[in-house]
Amino acid sequence: MATPSERLRENVPGQFYVTSECIDCDLCREAAPEIYRRDDAIGYSVVHHQPATPKEEARAVEGMEGCPVEAIGREPAPVMD
Repeated sequence: MATPSERLRENVPGQFYVTSECIDCDLCREAAPEIYRRDDAIGYSVVHHQPATPKEEARAVEGMEGCPVEAIGREPAPVMD
């Protein structure tokens, strides 16, 4: 499970995030290149685009679930009143 306190500041704000636990294996980027990108300055993957459609969300989840070190996290969706 991704450690929220290890969330990288290079991620765009939003529900999905990558932590410093990333080993730069490329699996998330292969699964969802529209969501995850390598940040060459830090040597890790980061979320560069939060999902905006159900298809993008499914691919973001696929990338998260495929992470071998569980370095990708997802905040709970906000509750709407």
